[in-house]
Amino acid sequence: MVEKAGRAASMKFDNVLIRFFPAVYSEANFVDRTYQELSRHGFTADNTIAIVDVCRDEISQPLLRLVKDKWGEAFNLCSLAGMFFAGRTALLAAMHHAPRVGGRERYVFFAIPHIAVDGSGQVGVCERPGVGESNACGALNAFLKELQKGKLNVSLDENDLEQSLLKARLLKEIPYGQIPDLLSLTRLVQKLIVTDLENALQPIIDPGKCDYAVLSGIQIHGPDGNYVCPSPGYAIVQGARQDILLTGAKCL
Repeated sequence: MVEKAGRAASMKFDNVLIRFFPAVYSEANFVDRTYQELSRHGFTADNTIAIVDVCRDEISQPLLRLVKDKWGEAFNLCSLAGMFFAGRTALLAAMHHAPRVGGRERYVFFAIPHIAVDGSGQVGVCERPGVGESNACGALNAFLKELQKGKLNVSLDENDLEQSLLKARLLKEIPYGQIPDLLSLTRLVQKLIVTDLENALQPIIDPGKCDYAVLSGIQIHGPDGNYVCPSPGYAIVQGARQDILLTGAKCL
């Protein structure tokens, strides 16, 4: 049950969370809880580098700052919609910057796209200071508008590389003729980010010398702050997988 004081607008926001998100944590609570879980498997700020992939959007950056506050300076993989476009070169750079403690390196990856829900319960809508009503994720919303108009430009625009790559990647996964809603598209993006990260990571990771964790979910911009709906995560420690699950009642 989401416990919040009773403005009608807030209740509509809460109802969206209850209906569509199985568990919700404040950003700070999410970062704290995942840190606690990973510390049980030997990951700490002193022996681990955090590697973060969220949207470039300014309203997504508080999550990056919270990760830095908990884990120390983080390697930034951010892109439009949080898509994983950095590739193996960036991963290798991040991994080479990890502390070497007790003969091992440790990395924790945060892969988290975002969506907004305003006080009246509109999905994809938020209020930005000085701007008023706006959209999040803007890159995904722009993609959906092209789909809805039936005028999707799929050429590689050298002046708009990330959006071009985003469209090409999503079109591989969306059945021809179907137009998802923004929430469904955001859920798809969350899965694709993890899949693409793992595909780039597997050929270069060495479990013999490192442990690593992958944490994901969806960042939610609400009328009074940001939240995270976590997806099942995991840690690979000494080559063995350990599930990292944040479940239970909604905790704001």
